[in-house]
Amino acid sequence: MDEDHFNRPQLRDATFIKPPNIIKAKVGDGGLSDAILNRAQAVLEQHAKDFKPLAEIYLDQMQAGINEASEHQAHGVVNENEADIAKILFPCVQLKANGAMFQYPLVTRIAQRFVQFMEVVERLDQETLEIATAFHKTIKIVINAQIKGDGGEQGDALVEELNNACKRYLDKHAESINFDK
Repeated sequence: MDEDHFNRPQLRDATFIKPPNIIKAKVGDGGLSDAILNRAQAVLEQHAKDFKPLAEIYLDQMQAGINEASEHQAHGVVNENEADIAKILFPCVQLKANGAMFQYPLVTRIAQRFVQFMEVVERLDQETLEIATAFHKTIKIVINAQIKGDGGEQGDALVEELNNACKRYLDKHAESINFDK
């Protein structure tokens, strides 16, 4: 168990599995010239301002997942738990992966913490959906306010408050969560 996962065993893994690169295997190893790397970096920096449309796509997908899970909750559908978690988690993993690349490391930090929370949550309930909504709204605010960088002290406070909400939930439900899986 590790602190990254709120000192809880991880029930699911939200990391990507990297498939074999068949083309690279055919071409072989080698590096890229400094000129190509510098050009690629310049393109990334030039398009860094374009993160909002991409982030909005993922935020919309995340919200759709939260809405669908809420509908399942309202109708007592419990057999969709893992699918509901995946629908909420996948777009957040995308936000985590893209945030820092587009100069929004605060988005990456917030999304990373949510991913770690969802990796240890056994099932969705009304409280976990409220926590998911809080993470969603926070990321949306950061994107809309164009808070690039780490957000400074306010960014730290945001992440810490979200972190505390996760800890409170996990502490409250420690007895009902099966950590023996």
